[in-house]
Amino acid sequence: MLSNIGFPGLLLILTLALIIFGPSKLPQIGRAIGLALKEFKEAAKDIPNEIQEQVKEEIRMAKESLPNKEKDTD
Repeated sequence: MLSNIGFPGLLLILTLALIIFGPSKLPQIGRAIGLALKEFKEAAKDIPNEIQEQVKEEIRMAKESLPNKEKDTD
């Protein structure tokens, strides 16, 4: 999505941000956006791990609920 913007589009966005927010607020906004992106990436990285842990737990619970065949054969 962002790879299609190009240099002229990026320059236009930065110019509009500078006009709207002013030079004093621009660094604060940049930091806030950077932190939000960092948190989003960390959360997105944790999702597969959480799913994998849930699947392992479900498999363990399913195995425990099955009757033990070794006891039945004795």
